[in-house]
Amino acid sequence: MINIVLVDDHFMVRDGIRAILEEEDDYQVVGEASNGKDAIQLVKSIKPDIAICDIRMPEMSGIEMVQKMLKKKLSTRFVMLSMHDSDEYILQSINAGADGYLLKGASKEEFMKALSIVSKGGKYFSGDVSSILVRKIKSGDDVSLHNTKSDDGSVEEKIKNPFDLTKRENQILRLAISGKTNKDIAEELNISRRTTEVHRFNLMKKMGVKNALELSNKAREYGMIS
Repeated sequence: MINIVLVDDHFMVRDGIRAILEEEDDYQVVGEASNGKDAIQLVKSIKPDIAICDIRMPEMSGIEMVQKMLKKKLSTRFVMLSMHDSDEYILQSINAGADGYLLKGASKEEFMKALSIVSKGGKYFSGDVSSILVRKIKSGDDVSLHNTKSDDGSVEEKIKNPFDLTKRENQILRLAISGKTNKDIAEELNISRRTTEVHRFNLMKKMGVKNALELSNKAREYGMIS
C-alpha cells in the first residue's frame, strides 16, 4: 500500500484527488494539509511514501516545503501538482528536489502513471513539462536537476531515464535487452558476475518488472531504447 499525503490550500482539489485514489487498491490518503508549513510537520510525523503538493499556498509554498523536507533526509517522494506551466515554477520545483511535476489538467491515467513511476523510485514530468525542459536546454539555459546526475548532466538524458537508473544500470539494461546473460555482461563490462546480478536486480526493481521480456517492453514503452 502506497501512503499519500495531500498538500493543497483548496479543499475541493484535495477532495477530488482523494476520490481518485480511493478507487485504487494500492493507494491510500493518510493525511492532508492546506499549506507548506503544516505539511512539514505532517510529513515528518506520518512519513508517507509520496506527498502530492501544490506550489502556491499560504504560509509556505510547495517549493520551499520540498527544499526543507529534503534536508530531513526522509524517504518521502514529492510530486508537484500545479495549474502553472511556467518555466520558472517548473525549474524551481525540479531544482528544489521534486520527483515529479504534473499539471492539474492531467488525465487520471497520466496522474496514476506518474504516481506509479515515482513510487518505484523514478521521476515523472508530464509531456508539457518535458517539452519546456528540452526547450530550455536547446536555448542554452543552465538547467540542473537536484540530486540526479547523468554523464553530461543534461535534462534531455534525465527525461529519457524516467526511472533514475545509474550509468551502470543503463549499460546493463541495454546489454540485457540484447539477449546477453549475466556472465556475458560481466565479461563485457569487466565486472564480477555477482556485481552484474546486483545491478540487474536493482534496475528491474526500479522499473517494476520481473523478467527480461517485461524489462524490454517497459524500456521501449518509455522510449529508453529504440
